[in-house]
Amino acid sequence: MAICEIISVGTEILLGDIVNTDAQFLSVELAKMGISVLHQTTVGDNPDRLRNVLKIAAERSDIIIASGGLGPTPDDLTKEICCEFLEKECVLHKESLDRMESYFSSKGLSMSENNKKQAMLPVDGVIFPNDNGTAPGCAIEKDGKHILMLPGPPRELKPMFLNYAVPYLQQFSDKIIISHNIRTFGIGESVMAQRVDDLLNSQNPTVAPYAKEGEALLRVTAMAGNKEEADRLAKPVIDEICSRLKGFVYGIDEPNIETAVVKKLKEKSLTLATAESCTGGLIGKRITDVSGSSAVFECGIISYSNQIKAKILGVNEDDLKNYGAVSEPVARQMALGALKLSGADIAVGVTGIAGPESDGTDKPVGLSFIALAAKDGTVVVKKLLTGKNGPGCRDYNRLVNASNALNLVRLYLENNLN
Repeated sequence: MAICEIISVGTEILLGDIVNTDAQFLSVELAKMGISVLHQTTVGDNPDRLRNVLKIAAERSDIIIASGGLGPTPDDLTKEICCEFLEKECVLHKESLDRMESYFSSKGLSMSENNKKQAMLPVDGVIFPNDNGTAPGCAIEKDGKHILMLPGPPRELKPMFLNYAVPYLQQFSDKIIISHNIRTFGIGESVMAQRVDDLLNSQNPTVAPYAKEGEALLRVTAMAGNKEEADRLAKPVIDEICSRLKGFVYGIDEPNIETAVVKKLKEKSLTLATAESCTGGLIGKRITDVSGSSAVFECGIISYSNQIKAKILGVNEDDLKNYGAVSEPVARQMALGALKLSGADIAVGVTGIAGPESDGTDKPVGLSFIALAAKDGTVVVKKLLTGKNGPGCRDYNRLVNASNALNLVRLYLENNLN
């Protein structure tokens, strides 16, 4: 099996100015091809350091994929250093130059002289056209060592890799690897793993637990000669996991819980409204991030002040005074008020203390109440205490409250409310 190393070139990555999503994307796609990525390295725009990194990589890997540093400026030296490393001469590649000139012309711009640097390519290399920018990529080989060079911007790297690098890399793989993510909510990683403990030792497919903020997932990965066979191997394991985790699984390969909720609302032709206090509109934002959510989302009310809770949602002022804004009665009335005001089939209300300070009472940071009300008369309220306080807790508490509200809707739609 071919061993691959990813080298990300760019001082801006080292400084934290940008997030290195290229390496994540490449690792996922290479794994699908059965190509093992055993090392990832990030190096700044420094020729000597890049030479050292290439030397180390060539000693332990068959394939090196370098991203970034293919631009027209003097500090963009990835191609030059890689070609020097494998003793490859660069010459002007007319087809790439013509494509670049056409690219600038289509935008009504004149190409700068320094852009011609990007069309200087290894004489015997495999050229990867750039359909979304100016810098072409390429692959070179010597003595069984392969170096692929790709542009840094993700909108250029991703299509170039999929359309041109993947066909080149097929020569190294006679297997494919597929992974399916079983996403859960409402069960901790340790308890989840305990329920499927015997499956975690399987070899093909493998099962691995992962924790995310407020939720957990199990990744089932199978290797076979083709996708159909890999899926066939994975299916009985996925089915067994879903059976053992019934009620907690919100989707297979769903990107997030809001996508799952929107799909379920569409399936049942139902609509949703929200009344949010501590989450400040985050639930509505996450719902409307999903394409097509306009078919199921009626409205979101951000009732941050007690005055708006009473005036708009009809929350009883005596209850606000006697129980406080962060209380079960207030959450229930917020949900019922949103249901009545919107005419939706389902409404959720959320009120809590996100932090980092409390609300002047003895109630702890991280305390919240999440209510669901529906046209069929269902009303439920969930008390949540995250235990998160201090610096950095606010974003976490808001995220977890929003996720719990979405999960409450999911459970209602699945008839799994306790």
